[in-house]
Amino acid sequence: MIQLMLYSLIITTSIIFFNMIHPLALGLTLLIQTIFVCLLSGLMTKSFWYSYILFLIFLGGMLVLFIYVTSLASNEMFNLSIKLTLFSMFILFFMFILSMIIDKTSITLFLMNNEMQSIIEMNSYFTENSLSLNKLYNFPTNFVTILLMNYLLITLIVVVKITKLFKGPIRMMS
Repeated sequence: MIQLMLYSLIITTSIIFFNMIHPLALGLTLLIQTIFVCLLSGLMTKSFWYSYILFLIFLGGMLVLFIYVTSLASNEMFNLSIKLTLFSMFILFFMFILSMIIDKTSITLFLMNNEMQSIIEMNSYFTENSLSLNKLYNFPTNFVTILLMNYLLITLIVVVKITKLFKGPIRMMS
C-alpha cells in the first residue's frame, strides 16, 4: 500500500516537474521527488542505509545547484499556478483511489491491530538489517570498506588543497 502511494507520488511529481518554469521550483520539485525515491528504495531493500546515502548525495548536488541558480536568477518572481495545483491534486486523488481499488489487502490492514502489526514488522526488519550490516563489516568485504574510507579521506584532503583560499566567487559582488 505504501509502495503504491509512493509510486503515485513519484509519478505526480514527475508530471509537475515538466510544467514548472522557475528554476527554484524545479529544484524543490526535484528534492521532493528524491525524498520519495529514497523512501521507496528504503522500503524495497528493508534497510535505509542505501537510501540515506543516496539522499545525502542528491542533497549535496542540490545545494550546489541552488547556490548557482540563486546567483543567476535572483530577481525573478516566483508565482504558483492554480491550474497546476488543481491538476496535481486531481492526479493524487485519482492515484489514491486507484491504489485502494488495486490493493485489497489495505482494507484488512486498517482493520488489524496497528500495534501488533508494527511489532511484527519491527522484528522482521531487525533480523534482516542486522544480517546485512554484519556482512558489510566482516572479513571479505571489510577491505573494500576500509579502501573506500581511505579514498574519501584522500579525496577530501586533495579538494581542500586544490581550492584557492584567496580567490573569490566567479560572480563579482558590487
